[in-house]
Amino acid sequence: MKKLIGVDLGGTTVKFAILSEEGVIQQKWSIETDTKDEGGKIIPNIIDSINHHLSIHGLQHSDFKGIGMGSPGSVNVEKGSVIGAYNLNWHTLQPVKEQIEAGTNIPFYMDNDANVAALGEAWKGAGEGGENVVFITLGTGVGGGIISEGNIIHGLGAAGEIGHINVDPNGYTCTCGNVGCLETVASATGVVRLARKLSEEYTGDSKLKWLIDDGQEVTAKIIFDQAKLEDDLATVVVDRFSFYLGLACSNIANILHPQTIIIGGGVSAAGDILINGVQQFFYKYTFPQIRNNTKLKLAQLGNEAGVIGAASLVNHNQS
Repeated sequence: MKKLIGVDLGGTTVKFAILSEEGVIQQKWSIETDTKDEGGKIIPNIIDSINHHLSIHGLQHSDFKGIGMGSPGSVNVEKGSVIGAYNLNWHTLQPVKEQIEAGTNIPFYMDNDANVAALGEAWKGAGEGGENVVFITLGTGVGGGIISEGNIIHGLGAAGEIGHINVDPNGYTCTCGNVGCLETVASATGVVRLARKLSEEYTGDSKLKWLIDDGQEVTAKIIFDQAKLEDDLATVVVDRFSFYLGLACSNIANILHPQTIIIGGGVSAAGDILINGVQQFFYKYTFPQIRNNTKLKLAQLGNEAGVIGAASLVNHNQS
């Protein structure tokens, strides 16, 4: 049986894994992402690292079915190129596929990092191998990937921008220039923004309010932790967050009717309090036939979603 290689290219580290064709990780490692010289060292370093690890494990290029990679930025899936990955210092078009195939002599496929994480969770995580799965990642921003009938939905290139679903036309201005995007209220920074805004009008007793008024650092984790301790203000903030995310999930489900909507990213570490809150509003706003069989779940793969999903690109492209 041939093997797969998965690569998860991030702004600080590049994660790698060698997997079986069934998606079982056999080896994994990582290197630092060197963004100097306009990111010119990133691809040569990836090539060197792959070739080095093949030699360590006594593997030949012919032992591999292919390499898959998830990358930030705007990815041209057909050409295997990337543009506008600013956290990698890539300002010009990068012919990634061409370079990696020349450097490794192994077929190469790539997609956007959020799409790739969606594939990973759908294949080996909370999606349980389902063919209709939506993945939402709550981190510094809000990203996502949509898998419908087994295929990642690209549209004309930017499909799956879940963070820019409008949940409040009178809300906060988003980095994209629009007002009221989900990202402004459901990202790690968005939850803190909600807490600061709601604390201005709050007059009761609350440790969270005290932290904000005292100028202490307040994070999404602190807000959810305080809500778990039944802090009144934190409970109000989490309820508002749950409304926005539940509304967005219901809109997604009403259009796509997936088996599963998976919520991942740093904020999802809040766990049950997050999923239970979102479920309440999801149930309220979802079309009856959909609410009874679309499931909301927390992501299961953590940091491995990217490399597993990247490797699955090989199977998707060669099936």
